[in-house]
Amino acid sequence: MSSTDLLYKVQFISNGERYELYVREISQGSLFGFIEIGDFVWDTHTGIVVDPGHEKLKAEFSDVTRTYVPMHNVLRIDAVKKQGSATITTLSDKVTAFPGPIYTPKKD
Repeated sequence: MSSTDLLYKVQFISNGERYELYVREISQGSLFGFIEIGDFVWDTHTGIVVDPGHEKLKAEFSDVTRTYVPMHNVLRIDAVKKQGSATITTLSDKVTAFPGPIYTPKKD
């Protein structure tokens, strides 16, 4: 696989949702503590069935060329040979991104 064929699957948490995106560029970036991802790769749906989660992601990142994800929100980065479908999943209330807040007031 040549360097132009490299494809990465990036999974991260943002605003209580788990994102799974496919990108061609990934680096530590110039912002300390952030992962820089760019050159997003989207599915070209040829069938009648359209995934609303995939379409939501395409709309959210439509005008984005690069995005910076906090390092502690990244769950996993994989170099893959084959592209899958980008997804977004809502997390349950029991899942918290690490690190959590230091002080959490008690609920009455």
